[in-house]
Amino acid sequence: MSEKLRISFESVLSAAANAPLVRIDREEFLRKQLSGRVSPEMVDMAVERGPIAAGVPQDIIEKLAKGSIDFETTKVTAISAAAGLPGGAAIAATIPADLAQFYAHVLRIAQKLAYLYGWDELFGENGMDDGTEQTLTLFIGVMSGVQMANAALNKVAANAAPKIGAKIAAKPLTKGAIYPIVKKVAGYLGVRMTKDVFGKGVSKIIPGIGAATSGLLTLATFKLMAKRLRKYLSEVAPIVVSGEDVSEPIIIEPDDVITVNEDEGEINA
Repeated sequence: MSEKLRISFESVLSAAANAPLVRIDREEFLRKQLSGRVSPEMVDMAVERGPIAAGVPQDIIEKLAKGSIDFETTKVTAISAAAGLPGGAAIAATIPADLAQFYAHVLRIAQKLAYLYGWDELFGENGMDDGTEQTLTLFIGVMSGVQMANAALNKVAANAAPKIGAKIAAKPLTKGAIYPIVKKVAGYLGVRMTKDVFGKGVSKIIPGIGAATSGLLTLATFKLMAKRLRKYLSEVAPIVVSGEDVSEPIIIEPDDVITVNEDEGEINA
């Protein structure tokens, strides 16, 4: 595969993160979702500590999570490939426009689900800094079925809960074994994107690349990714609420192979 045809996951993530309306304001989202469903006092506590720590019933959280998935799934299948992307044709020249648009909605649902299950703001105060990029890479890895991403994100979860009085800012994962895993996951996702796009012969019709790739980014793909993340976040929620790292140590070797969960069926949990 030619290097000129290789898609960089980091480039797609950057384009998606900079699209309008991608960033979800955590407090605004939680207040809108919870108001009228729980007491005002519980809404305030959910904003401060997270819905689970505030005692919001699990059935309400699950209903809101599924509703958010349905909403974003509908949006991603209806919006035009190039709509809302900064740079317009300049971005489309290097990144398939609908690929960036697809991942813009992936980032939106990732934030919504994260906030419902107790995580703090995913974006830093200045947007997508290094810490934000690394954390979002692991989120997308989980959504894509990359098992190594699950293990790494477990380690991040212990520090994911809102801290009262603390400034919101994601910390770069430069220490320990997590950062090398982030790089491996990003590399895998880039290779898979390249294969998905150019494996269909899109390289032969660059002017029509948006239309050609739209068939790859199906409703089923998005919904499965979102359901994977919802399932993972519900399982890891106790770590987020307690703030205790109870996950297994991560050991990574240079020749580690990334395993992928290629489940195609419904995720009902």
